[in-house]
Amino acid sequence: MIKIEDSRLRKIVKTNIKFSNWARTFECIPELYFEPENDDDIIKIIKLAKQYNKNVRAIGVGHSPSDVACTEGIMINMEKLNNIIEIDVEKKTVVVEAGARIDILNECLWKHGLALRNLGSISNLSISGAISTSTHGTGINFGNLSSQIIGLTLLTASKGIINCSANENEDVFKASLCSMGALGIILKVQIQCESAFKLESNQYPMKLNDILNDLDSIIYSAEHVRFWWFPHTENCVIWKADRTTGDLKIQQPSYFKDHIVSYHLYQFLLYITRYFPSTVPLLTTLMFNYKFSQPKQVINASYKQFNFDCLFPHYTNEWAIPLEKTKEALEKLYKWINDNDVFVHFPVEVRFVDKDDIWLSPAYNRKVCYIGIVMYRPYKKPVPYKRYWAAFEEIMRSCDGRAHWAKAHTMTAAELEKSYPKYKGFIELQKSLDPNGMFLNLYLKRHLFGIGDKDYFKAKL
Repeated sequence: MIKIEDSRLRKIVKTNIKFSNWARTFECIPELYFEPENDDDIIKIIKLAKQYNKNVRAIGVGHSPSDVACTEGIMINMEKLNNIIEIDVEKKTVVVEAGARIDILNECLWKHGLALRNLGSISNLSISGAISTSTHGTGINFGNLSSQIIGLTLLTASKGIINCSANENEDVFKASLCSMGALGIILKVQIQCESAFKLESNQYPMKLNDILNDLDSIIYSAEHVRFWWFPHTENCVIWKADRTTGDLKIQQPSYFKDHIVSYHLYQFLLYITRYFPSTVPLLTTLMFNYKFSQPKQVINASYKQFNFDCLFPHYTNEWAIPLEKTKEALEKLYKWINDNDVFVHFPVEVRFVDKDDIWLSPAYNRKVCYIGIVMYRPYKKPVPYKRYWAAFEEIMRSCDGRAHWAKAHTMTAAELEKSYPKYKGFIELQKSLDPNGMFLNLYLKRHLFGIGDKDYFKAKL
C-alpha cells in the first residue's frame, strides 16, 4: 500500500476512482488518481511512483477508444495543467501546458489572429493526448497534429526534464511526438501556427464507384478532402474545403433534423436493429436520403469547419495505408461486406494525410489514406463487431497498413518492427529513458514489446 507523506500530494490525490474512456469500451480503477496543478506536483508524483515501483499513466480527456490510457497503478489527470503560456503573434507560435484543450486553444488563437493549420474531426482533446497518438485530420499535403509541434518539454524517469526540438535532442523529439506516453510525461509543447483563415467547404453526394474511378483527381482537387461511404449501399458523401476570403456562409443547425431525428431517433432505431440486424441497410439508406443526399456549402472559421459531431459512443477501428493502396482496400472491404452475412453501421470514413518523419507515426515516410470504421453502441449497449473488425484488419494488413495508435487494434510487436523503420530505435530510446518500465501499461507492453496480455489478440478476433 502506498503511503503518502507529502502534504501537497495528499491534497491532490483521490482513490477509488473509476476511469472510463469516452466510448465506455475500456475502464480501470487506478490505485491512486492525481489531479496536479503544476509541474512540481508531477515531479513529486513521479518520485512517489519510483519509491513504490508503480506504473504511471497520464491522461487527457480520455477520448481514445482503447486501453492506451488505462492503469492499475498511478493515474495523472492533466486537465488542470491547461494554461496557454505564451502566444507570439509575430512568429505565429504558441506555448501551452500539456493538458490544454484544443477546442479552447482554437478560440484563443482566433482572437489573436492565429489558427492551427489542420485539425482532426474533434477538438475536445488535450494537446498532449492528441499528439501522443498521432491524431490527424485530412488533406494530402497536410500532416497530422504532431507535425505542427516545434518543441516540447518531457519529464522522463531516468534523465529528468528534457527540452527537445528539431535542434535540441532531436531523436527524443521525433520519438516523443507519437509515443503513447511510453517515454515520459509531456509537460508543455510549442506549436507552429498560421494566420487565422476561413475555409469554404462543399459537401455533396457521390457514388462509391465514381469516387474510386477518379480517386487521384479527387484527392488533389482541394486542400482538404474526405469522404464517407455508407456500407450496404453505393452512397458516399464527399467533403472538400479550400481557404477563402469570402464572406461567412453558415447553415444554422436544425434542432429537429439534427438533434431529434439524426441523433435521438437514429439512436433509438439503431437500438432496434440490435434485435433485427437485417434492417441496418434500410436504416442506412433512410439516413443517407434524409441527412446527406443534398449538397451543402459553408464558409466559416477554419477550426469550425474541420470538426464534426461524432454522435454517441461506438466501437471504432482505423488504419493508415499507403495512398496508392486506397482503391484496392476499399474494393476489398466493399466485397467482403456484400459477400458475407454481416450488417454494419455507417460510415466508413476515408481521409488523406501527408507523410512525416515522426518515428512511430502511421504516416512515417509515406503519404497515407486513413480508413476508419465504426459500430455504434446505442444507449451504450453492445453490438456485434468482432467479425467485422477481424476482416477489416486482415484487409488493412494485406495493404501494408499501420493501425491508429488511439484505437483498439491487434498489431503485434513483430508487425510493428517490420512496418516501422524506426521501431528498434524507439524501443532502445524507451529503455534508456524509462529503464524500469514506469510508463508502460498493458497496452504498451502488448503492442510494443509483445509481452503479457497474451489472450488479448485472440479475444479481439
